[in-house]
Amino acid sequence: MKIVITGAAGLLGQNLIPRLKARGNSTIIAIDKHESNSATLRRLHPDIEVLMHDLAVHDGWQSSVADADVVVLAHAQIGGTAEDSFISNNITATQRVIDAVRHRKPYVVHISSSVVNSAADDWYSRSKAAQEELVRTSGLQAVVLRPTLMFGWFDRKHLGWLARFMARHPVFPIPGHGRYVRQPLYIGDFCDIITSCIENRPIGKDYNISGLERIDYIDLMHAVREACGANTRIIRIPYRAFWLLLRTYALFDPDPPFTAQQLEALVTPDIFDVIDWPNIFSVRHTPLKQALADTFRHPEFSNIVLDF
Repeated sequence: MKIVITGAAGLLGQNLIPRLKARGNSTIIAIDKHESNSATLRRLHPDIEVLMHDLAVHDGWQSSVADADVVVLAHAQIGGTAEDSFISNNITATQRVIDAVRHRKPYVVHISSSVVNSAADDWYSRSKAAQEELVRTSGLQAVVLRPTLMFGWFDRKHLGWLARFMARHPVFPIPGHGRYVRQPLYIGDFCDIITSCIENRPIGKDYNISGLERIDYIDLMHAVREACGANTRIIRIPYRAFWLLLRTYALFDPDPPFTAQQLEALVTPDIFDVIDWPNIFSVRHTPLKQALADTFRHPEFSNIVLDF
């Protein structure tokens, strides 16, 4: 079985590939446009084919995916300061992949996002909704998975970045009161769900995959601090001041790790439905405390940091 993974050098791909290999899947084509993260993936997995392409712009990759049996659409623009990046990476790239494999009709696991059900209205949520529609109307046999905030090995933009910030700074700021409900999803569990889909082939279904444990953002930061062993002091600062700091930072960094738009999404009062995904997909749920410990204390992967 030939499995193609797009966005493979990012958080999801880097976690999914070792788990697929552990289950005997050896013919894997990994595609990503990020040079240094692709090099990290190639170094960790010299036995798979890693291709570096911008799926929205460059040609030359279509022949490598044309005979795929399974395609995991994992590429995504999550943050950024320009709308064009979201359109290019979430919409244009997806259409080009669909066009490249349509004749073969592979099984598709589309990694969407819980934001399509969110009250947030921003470039990310709109482009992910459009991406879903492309997959749904493609004529391909597909399943759509909508995860909430994920964390795990190789996390560069979410809890991983926050943990590294804690390790470097004596003070860690929390916007406002910090009582924003989160439902973080351990990416190891999510990878097991993807593997279950590949093996059992649910078709034409959408699944909202939320973390089973709800936790306030400020309490989650305390749990992250404990798991990574940081000594930083966690303090609250006014929301508006936090927002202005992010806007100022974005003036000097074209690809900031956390943007004002993402802050607005953070404080949006979203509670996502929780389905019984452990039984639906026959996978094990990892308790939050154990998952955080595995994320930040794993002997092989916890110290590998991807680039932005």
